[in-house]
Amino acid sequence: MAIGSISTGTPSRTTASGSCAESAKELPQGVFVFTSNVDGQFQKAGFAEECIAECHGSIHHLQCLDGCHDGIWPADDFQPQLDEEACLLRSEFPLCPRCRGIARPNILMFGDWGWLAASSEAQEARLHAWLQQVRHLLVIEVGAGTNIPTVRRLGERLPGQLIRINPTEPELPPGQGISIAAGGLAALRAIDACLV
Repeated sequence: MAIGSISTGTPSRTTASGSCAESAKELPQGVFVFTSNVDGQFQKAGFAEECIAECHGSIHHLQCLDGCHDGIWPADDFQPQLDEEACLLRSEFPLCPRCRGIARPNILMFGDWGWLAASSEAQEARLHAWLQQVRHLLVIEVGAGTNIPTVRRLGERLPGQLIRINPTEPELPPGQGISIAAGGLAALRAIDACLV
């Protein structure tokens, strides 16, 4: 039996996500992460870049604030120096390589008509291609809330089994799966222990 899984939502702790990333390597179709987080924590936890879809973009990529072109580039060269007490950026803003104007993070904000979605769209295309290969899907949704329900909606829409982990909003529509009212770290460790 082929088992595929998709992890959605929040990596509650890098250690738990790293453990899940290791366990996922043993699954026939592996794992694919769909997240609304923009902080790159799934990559940091060891999930392969080509198996992650960041539906709201990534702070690790930049785009031109003025929209002089449709390019998206890595933010590797931007090393912000912060005054954390005053909540101020002390270093220069990142710059667009083309027009030399200010660059912005390639993340979707509320009412953001200037966000360039090409990178996220390519990631989601890989997700959909992966889903076509999975015969028995298991969705493990961690920490996805109702305020921004993008991740919850995907988890509920996909075929297969759904495990929703959320300490305050674990509810599922009737017959949709299993809800666990717990923190992500504890629940992921318990699930990981069952896989061993």
